[in-house]
Amino acid sequence: VQLQASGGGLVQAGGSLRLSCAASGRTFSRHAVAWFRRAPGKERQFVAAIRWGDGSPYYADSVKGRFTISRDNAKNATYLQMNDLKPEDTAVYYCAGRMGSVLTTPRYFRYWGQGTQVTVSS
Repeated sequence: VQLQASGGGLVQAGGSLRLSCAASGRTFSRHAVAWFRRAPGKERQFVAAIRWGDGSPYYADSVKGRFTISRDNAKNATYLQMNDLKPEDTAVYYCAGRMGSVLTTPRYFRYWGQGTQVTVSS
């Protein structure tokens, strides 16, 4: 399985970006998919996740109300809509997948995308 993250860029504070994560190699419909991010000098941090069954979303407190995760199983794709971006959202964003339930710890995810840079200017 390969994951390809895209959609990052440079945006001003208050702006929006939409990240995409495309899976190839096998169907990803039975996988939980999550987004993590790593800011310079910091550890990888959970951002959001979505369950494969009913599509229930999970969010870190820092992004609740601003970010929305969604998935399209027919396209093997997951999306992260990011609104009202803040400078502290600046990081490399990674999508990750695992069979089974949603978890928020990176080491439990088997599949990883290459990361996409998000930079929010003040």
